[in-house]
Amino acid sequence: MTKWEYATLPLIIHATKQILDQWGDDGWELVAVVPGPNGNAPVAYLKRPKA
Repeated sequence: MTKWEYATLPLIIHATKQILDQWGDDGWELVAVVPGPNGNAPVAYLKRPKA
């Protein structure tokens, strides 16, 4: 059974692609993007298998 680790990070609208590309290069998979707590910057939820 795969064990996962998770991360959350705020996304800066003008740099979303660069942020997600960097995390993807580090092995993270995007699970969901939801609005921030105050309707601010969206928050990304990511996962990757534990090493």
